[in-house]
Amino acid sequence: MNPLLRNAYKWPKCTPASIAAFSTAPTLWRKGGNISVRRKEHERNVTKLHHEINDALDQLKDSLDHGESSPRGRASKNKTTFSQKRSYQMFEVLVRARVTKMFQEMGDFRQRAEDWRAFGVNNQVQLDKAIGLFRKALDTSFAKATDGGKIGRSDNPLFWNLRNSFVKGDNRGLSTELVHSFQTFLMQERFPEAINELHKEIADLRFPYEWYPATRMLQRTVHLHVGPTNSGKTYNALKALEGAKTGIYAGPLRLLAHEIWSRFTAKGKPCALVTGEEVRIPEGVDRWFHSCTVEMSPLNKPVDVAVVDEIQMIASEDRGWAWTQAVLGLQAKELHLCGEDRVVELIQDLCARVGDKCIVHRYQRLNPLETMSKSLRGDFNNLEKGDAVVAFSRIALHKLKAGIEQATGKRCAIVYGSLPPETRAQQAALFNDPNNDYDFLAASDAIGMGLNLEIKRVIFESSSKFDGNKIRSLTIPEIKQIGGRAGRYRTAAAEIVSAKEGAGEDAPQEKKPESNTGWVTAFDFRDLNDIQDAFKREAKPIETAGLFPPANIIERFHTYFPPKTPTSFVLTRMRELARLSPRFHLCDFDTALEIADVIQPYNLSVADRCVFLNCPVSFRTGRDGQSNGQKEALQAFAKCVAEMGSGHLLDFDCINLGILDMDQETRMTMHNDSTYLQRLEALHQVITLYLWLSYRYEGVFQSQSLAFKVKEIVESRITEFLDKLTYVTYSQAKRRQALREAAERHRMAEKQLLGEEEQEHLQEHHEEEPEEPLIENVEGLDPEDILGQTQVVIEEKKAESEPEPEPEPARTSDAEKNQGSG
Repeated sequence: MNPLLRNAYKWPKCTPASIAAFSTAPTLWRKGGNISVRRKEHERNVTKLHHEINDALDQLKDSLDHGESSPRGRASKNKTTFSQKRSYQMFEVLVRARVTKMFQEMGDFRQRAEDWRAFGVNNQVQLDKAIGLFRKALDTSFAKATDGGKIGRSDNPLFWNLRNSFVKGDNRGLSTELVHSFQTFLMQERFPEAINELHKEIADLRFPYEWYPATRMLQRTVHLHVGPTNSGKTYNALKALEGAKTGIYAGPLRLLAHEIWSRFTAKGKPCALVTGEEVRIPEGVDRWFHSCTVEMSPLNKPVDVAVVDEIQMIASEDRGWAWTQAVLGLQAKELHLCGEDRVVELIQDLCARVGDKCIVHRYQRLNPLETMSKSLRGDFNNLEKGDAVVAFSRIALHKLKAGIEQATGKRCAIVYGSLPPETRAQQAALFNDPNNDYDFLAASDAIGMGLNLEIKRVIFESSSKFDGNKIRSLTIPEIKQIGGRAGRYRTAAAEIVSAKEGAGEDAPQEKKPESNTGWVTAFDFRDLNDIQDAFKREAKPIETAGLFPPANIIERFHTYFPPKTPTSFVLTRMRELARLSPRFHLCDFDTALEIADVIQPYNLSVADRCVFLNCPVSFRTGRDGQSNGQKEALQAFAKCVAEMGSGHLLDFDCINLGILDMDQETRMTMHNDSTYLQRLEALHQVITLYLWLSYRYEGVFQSQSLAFKVKEIVESRITEFLDKLTYVTYSQAKRRQALREAAERHRMAEKQLLGEEEQEHLQEHHEEEPEEPLIENVEGLDPEDILGQTQVVIEEKKAESEPEPEPEPARTSDAEKNQGSG
């Protein structure tokens, strides 16, 4: 942080090279000599400047993150430290620059007269006055933060919103939040006192259990199953579900919903599969079970038993509202919640508030779990039959598969969330079958969410991950949950087999192996210390449950605004006025605000806008800075709904189906720089969005069957590409090192400015991505370092052959004894 602070107040020297870096005029660098030489120097300078600016912004962003960036927004307890004060001053400079740019891009009153009038601004004089007052409001807000230490949501909402958007969304998020903040500022004086009071009344979210009156009429019994992984908690909850006449299973991932659906179907129990992008309803029966993702839980269906898995995700900043909705809204006589022990106090409190009976069932692991004292030292030859290597992107997983098979001569199965369900089930069965040569598994962190596999050892390829926004260290719960899958001896696959063979529900379980201790280690000794440390520590209890206003409340709130008021402003206003109980926190509004702005130009009803707010989109750009096409697709789909036009898949120009018809020569040209893979991924995301909308607007998006076929083809092409990836030891060592360094920078900045306690609180609320990313956005690496398009090379390199530090005394496993000096 100190170098950043020193350099922040120094102007760069205006050397010829720096002039060339900032200039777009060729004449400035022609004067220096040969054009091609100067152009190369120019490109080097621009690249260097780009990395320096990014590093500075990353450090500033980390220094601003004091735990207040979560939606809880607690008022600050301590005075501002000197380093924090300097960070706020730097942040103020950045905000002022962004504000100036924002107003320049908006132009004068005449350019957007209709938009300004919607906010009560009728001429240029009024606009200039509003801009001046907004700048003063920013001055006041930053003075409160810098001099008074007021940075919480309740005592300084403007500063809190700006800092939160910057910490989570960088400059892009900050720019978006500034627009929303200015809109809110314009409107806050426009409403009479009576309307303001109505707004506050509707935005009172302190009693969310009143949103589900039918459920409140039931006297429910809530069974809370808590314990570590492989303790039998989910097994017992599912037994209760199987014994019921009607029921619901709700899990965090599509793959889990599909696994339970397969299990029930194999046992002859009619079961529907319901996710955002797929619906399978059994035919020829009047009632059936439901297996669904938590967001798709049927709240209006009375059932005997409901099971909600991974209940600790109720604290999630993005998806926590879905678990809260399920806990408060499911109409089940018996509600079984499965998860970690740290959620007990919160669930007991929620049950007491609504009058439900809460019974806590605590479980212990069915077998021991230990961390090893040695890593694999980057050598695939130290792998043993039954090992699972965990990585956090699809490219990393396929490269691991290639490297393992090349080094060991054995087959390696591969499992991750976005694999087609049939392929995933086949790969899991191959790994679980001891009578073949599939000795190893490359798996994503989806296995930590309950995917059952017969794993002997869990090996972390890295202790850092790209979570879709930033590179960070794995949290304590993540490490324990993933590592806890080691030593499992009873799988869902075995359940399906036993069901097909006619085994009854009370059939005895398989006999445990003589040595069924689960072992956890890392691929590289540099990551092993983090793994060992996580297993020695306990995560903090979960204190709050996530909330997001349901559609009927948003619609009612919207009626108190002029017809052309942007939906993003309505949401921002609700976020500003929301009142919450101490047991709840508001989930993230950022994605909803982005979607609202994208679809604002189209003549949609408020109800339709609320549907679009929940659609699965991400507007992140790729490594090359190009759009992933989802914004354009969302606009085209919204326009189609507004005009009730033709929603045939082939009518949308934004859907790049032409990439599927590329000849081999063109594909190979694109293959080298990963452009082909990125375009396939973009097409897959757009098709997924189309399918999601096709279940909500069946009369508009009528090409559902064709969309499923295209999705299948795209997935096949992606798998074909990934299967050709190779493993280069040095490149992957370089990638892991870059991941570690990026995560360490982030962690040290937090530690310096937050302290250990607040840093740990922050870690508890990192998001579990519903699907592993395709590629890790690691700064400073060339594409070949990530994709590794050259021939497989398995050899010792200096980057991987350093001696391990002396480990702490620990028990030695049989696996370690066999490993020897490796």
